[in-house]
Amino acid sequence: MRLFYTIGIWFYILGIRIAALFGHGKARLMVKGWKAVGCPWSAAPGEQVAWFHAASLGEFEQARPVLEEYKRRHPDHRIVVTFFSPSGYEVRKNYAQADAVLYLPPDLPCTVRRFLDRYRPTVAFFVKYEFWYNYLGALHRRGIPTYIFSAIFRPNQYFFKGVPWFRNQLRDCFNHLFVQNEESLNLLKSIGIEHCSVAGDTRFDRVHQIAVAAEGNEVVERFLDGHQGKVLVAGSTWPPDEALITQAIRQSDNQAIRLILAPHVISEEHLKQIEALFPDSVRYSQVASGQWPEASNVLIIDNIGLLSKLYRYADVAYIGGGFGVGIHNILEAVTFGKPVLFGPNYHKFQEAKDIIARGGGFSHHDGESLNQHLQPLLTDPEAYAKASQACLDYMTANLGSTEKILSTIDH
Repeated sequence: MRLFYTIGIWFYILGIRIAALFGHGKARLMVKGWKAVGCPWSAAPGEQVAWFHAASLGEFEQARPVLEEYKRRHPDHRIVVTFFSPSGYEVRKNYAQADAVLYLPPDLPCTVRRFLDRYRPTVAFFVKYEFWYNYLGALHRRGIPTYIFSAIFRPNQYFFKGVPWFRNQLRDCFNHLFVQNEESLNLLKSIGIEHCSVAGDTRFDRVHQIAVAAEGNEVVERFLDGHQGKVLVAGSTWPPDEALITQAIRQSDNQAIRLILAPHVISEEHLKQIEALFPDSVRYSQVASGQWPEASNVLIIDNIGLLSKLYRYADVAYIGGGFGVGIHNILEAVTFGKPVLFGPNYHKFQEAKDIIARGGGFSHHDGESLNQHLQPLLTDPEAYAKASQACLDYMTANLGSTEKILSTIDH
């Protein structure tokens, strides 16, 4: 079965290379990354090296609490970080806590051997969904402790039906599997995997870190200076979200709303579409340069990397993506105690279902239902306080995943 898997990887690499030849941006970055020499050092025999692999930026942020606490406990260990996706590597290639940040070389026996021979990891960590079987098999054969954390499993995944080889790899190649919930734990135990435990989701620890460390933003505070009304922060929005937000604000009984809108895509075309929807808008870059009309009620965030720290300014948060493949990260707002609103495609996200059940989150399917949820949060102090406290209580109940993982590993 390993042979067929490796052949499949070869075809996948071929597809990426062909896409790169035809100008596909992410494919070109991946091929370029595979060719790069990477970090100039090689691990010496006996040197302690921890390898953390994350698929993309979101999974890396999930890994950061574990990585940084591991580094604090083992300051003499070197850290290697690999990414599968350009969206992670390009943003975090200069991450200061790592000794090497690079693309994961393709999962082929020859490249796996070269990677492991060069960096000689003494422990390996994978995040959430990453299962590269030639890497996992090689780590297992070399006796390198290997873990996965913040993992989540569902009954329709191929581990629980079909070819037993994948199930056996899952069982044999990890020293311990740290899962997010009881459902995942029970699924693993149903196929004979006992070296697993519920440790929760390290994203809670990460967004809590961000909230604790968050500093004020001079540009946003300049935009909000003198504003006595409510603030709605809309994060990772797409055009369907933006159209509904426009409708809800127009229908709102509370006219003193200021909107901070951080679109998921910040192309010039998309920014102009947003400006057409919100004639009284101003871009973050304009406020930063001091060239903006003071009557503006909508601030468009036209750069990346700010959103997680901007929710502190919200009274209510709108999380985009719910009219596409799925909502974006709600925890970045919840950690500040901000009630969250989002579209109907949230059912793949346990935290969204949890926060709705607790009364801190609300899903809508059109502008009318959005307004029905938004208005009480803006006008009824008791309703707002109840929803905000539900968010804070939910965060408190789910912190500590990092400690559970590392205390088990270091035991």
